[in-house]
Amino acid sequence: MRQFVRLGVALTAMSAACQPSADRKGGAGEPVPADALAVIDTATLMRHIRVLASDSLLGRLPGSPGEEKTVAYLESEFKELGLAPGNTDGTYIQKVPLVGITVKGAPPLVFAKGGSRRTLRWRDDYVAWTKHVAPTASLSNSELVFVGYGTEAPEFDWDDFKGTDVAGKTLVMLVNDPPLADTTQFGGSRMTYYGRWTYKYEQGMRHKAAGVLLIHETEPAGYPFAVVQGKTAEQFDLVTPDKNMGRSDVEGWITLDQAEALFVMAGQDFEALKASAATREFKPVALGVTATVRLSNALRTIDSRNVVARLEGSDPVLRDEYVVYTAHWDHFGISDPVNGDSIYNGAEDNASGTAGLLAVAKAFVTMKTPPKRSILFLSVTAEEQGLLGSQYYSVTPIHPLAKTVANINMDGLNMWGPTKDLTVIGLGASDLDDYAAAAASEQGRTLRPDAEPEKGFYYRSDHFNFAKQGVPAFDPAPGVEFAGKPDGYGMQKRDDYTTNAYHKPADDIKPDWDLTGAVDDLRLFVVMGYRVANAAAMPQWRPGNEFRSARDAQLKQ
Repeated sequence: MRQFVRLGVALTAMSAACQPSADRKGGAGEPVPADALAVIDTATLMRHIRVLASDSLLGRLPGSPGEEKTVAYLESEFKELGLAPGNTDGTYIQKVPLVGITVKGAPPLVFAKGGSRRTLRWRDDYVAWTKHVAPTASLSNSELVFVGYGTEAPEFDWDDFKGTDVAGKTLVMLVNDPPLADTTQFGGSRMTYYGRWTYKYEQGMRHKAAGVLLIHETEPAGYPFAVVQGKTAEQFDLVTPDKNMGRSDVEGWITLDQAEALFVMAGQDFEALKASAATREFKPVALGVTATVRLSNALRTIDSRNVVARLEGSDPVLRDEYVVYTAHWDHFGISDPVNGDSIYNGAEDNASGTAGLLAVAKAFVTMKTPPKRSILFLSVTAEEQGLLGSQYYSVTPIHPLAKTVANINMDGLNMWGPTKDLTVIGLGASDLDDYAAAAASEQGRTLRPDAEPEKGFYYRSDHFNFAKQGVPAFDPAPGVEFAGKPDGYGMQKRDDYTTNAYHKPADDIKPDWDLTGAVDDLRLFVVMGYRVANAAAMPQWRPGNEFRSARDAQLKQ
């Protein structure tokens, strides 16, 4: 009987916590039904995670038998919940055309100057690939040019190229943004998109460079070189009409040790040039060294799949507008063994987020009356390959992005217990933070900004593709102030995961996981989405935000 009394008290408290307040954004409308929040529990989450992170799914690699099993599971779960197919063709599937490219063997990369040669070993000293849909790609005595951070940011009066013609040459670049004392420039301590490795390779394409080699440094990159080494396996990309031939021939990374040796070979001081690159006066430096490498590729094209389900809104006028919840289902499949384990199960990244997506969907279908706007549950493919599934959806959307009012993304849930806070990557970007702050306050919690803004997490998950197109996008992460735990416990857990499990076979279910914190976060996401779906007005980007102009243009079309 005491258990029933406690349950009744808990449901009453949840209902009260979700009562709207008129002075907050999203406050108008009906409260979130308590029974809908109650269906999100640790048992449901763990049931889904055990399936999605099991060895039988073979690491959930796109284009593998693991994809077949994963997609079948998600489709069956959406059907069992009674959700409608999310695609307008009457299916739960959006096909995503991908090319898989695998470099054969272990080709060396050779730096040469005069009679001197330095040979870099595949995987140990460098990692490279091509996005060309072609059997080979190569650099042949390609001149190396150091272009600093490779950044062209007119709004900050910053140009690392200074008009230098680097067509046909190979660019050597630093990762992250220029580290400036002036925090009004770039993002201060926060990495901007200019600092992301994807931007650097895009710069190679814009300048018609033959190759781009990034210098890996663990702190500014945000992860160890072991993560880069994972790119020696099959790499996927979307297939463009020109078969990606507009990209540089070769893209890759070199270790810091090899970069320092390269600069010595060039007669340059690495630290001095790095310091110079952090100034507006920097100009490209020809290193007088050439690079040669030949990549032979195994190719395959596949139709991978986004899995999408829909809950129709209750308002005849607003039901053609959407709140989209996203989580990526994919991981890295099977690769070289690490400590005897070769299956990259991706339990936290992102079996947990995918389980959360299913739990959130269950909460919404439990509501007797759906919210006014429709809800889309989108589990995307190939996030680990460069956010490809969400990119494909964002440029070929099933439902118009101008009618997409918000995106709430789930990429790695809190596995270690309840927190007094919720981390919001890019806090302050949009009105969605107001919805989150209200929902957090009702749980007795607060929002906090990213503890590691220098790692550029806002550009590293699927919400970013919605943001690039203008849709206000919310990217939460676990809090760091754990209830009943000593100071520093949360950051210790983050650091331990990054060092020992991130993108490694060690990302397995742990016996001491406590999913109660994940349940709190998911209930908060439901409250947010429900209120956004019922609000009179769409959420907006804050004035001055980098994505606001894209949204303004989108809504004018």
